[in-house]
Amino acid sequence: MRPISYSRPTAVADAVRAVSADPDSSYLAGGTTEIDLLRQNVLTPRRLVDINELPLAGIEETPEGGLRIGALTRMSDTAVHPLVRERFPLVAQALELGASPQLRNMASLGGNLLQRVRCSYYRDAQAPCNRRDPGTGCSALQGVNRGHAVLGTSDHCIATHPSDVAVALTALDARIHTRHERGNDSHHIDDFFRLPGDTPHIEHPLGQGELITAIEIPDTPTARTSLYLKVRDRESYEFALASVAATLLLERGRISGVRLALGGVATKPWRARQAEQVLLGATPDQDVFARAAREELAPARPTPMNAFKVELAQRTLVRALTTLTHRNPS
Repeated sequence: MRPISYSRPTAVADAVRAVSADPDSSYLAGGTTEIDLLRQNVLTPRRLVDINELPLAGIEETPEGGLRIGALTRMSDTAVHPLVRERFPLVAQALELGASPQLRNMASLGGNLLQRVRCSYYRDAQAPCNRRDPGTGCSALQGVNRGHAVLGTSDHCIATHPSDVAVALTALDARIHTRHERGNDSHHIDDFFRLPGDTPHIEHPLGQGELITAIEIPDTPTARTSLYLKVRDRESYEFALASVAATLLLERGRISGVRLALGGVATKPWRARQAEQVLLGATPDQDVFARAAREELAPARPTPMNAFKVELAQRTLVRALTTLTHRNPS
């Protein structure tokens, strides 16, 4: 057995100070992922700092009309909050589709964003994995990779980003607020999650001890007509093969506002900016939806095992846009 020390501070500054001072320490929130990885010897901290007593839960409106969600707010509490369901239904849907009820009751929003990849090779402490052990290679490249990414991949990693709500938050241009020893910081969500490149072990810009304190969603009028569509092998709890977070606004028969992000097919929550450019100002129909989807997936680099994801992602995007077109008030 490996001895692990444990502490449970009640002040944010104390927690940040404790983890910043010890590179072999890490935070513990809901623990729905971290405990499994500790048991598998994938993560080997010598100290856990339990942050569940910190005052970082709750949802409040911002002066600009958005929402600020504390990092320790449970997924289940966020999903049922009236303001989330009214203004950002795609966030509520992504949370409800992201885990079983038992996990949603335990998992925190901040922890969900930082969950580790579900690549089986990453979770096998004996398998070469550049994300877990830099420089050892990527077993998934020539291994079983049906569920792996086709966008944003590199020769060093093709693991798919696992979070559902991160995809919805990416479509909404959310900001992630953090605290470190020097003070507070803020990261745009599209910059927060990094492509693997040749350093897949560097997943985000957080320094040692830097703690997510809140997630801020800006006022997004188009989000009231939005959805999160998730396609998976089974309807019960399962990770996405392809998913789409989408908002849509129609005015005078044309698309005047659109936000799109893809999940299940990329190494990070994938903002579909190419598809947005095709759609903005266009008349909504199946042809333009299909063209937008094709252009977004054009850079895909599939393997023989996961090549089906390219068409699946395109079809899922078309279906999401078609559904929102029928729902749109105009």
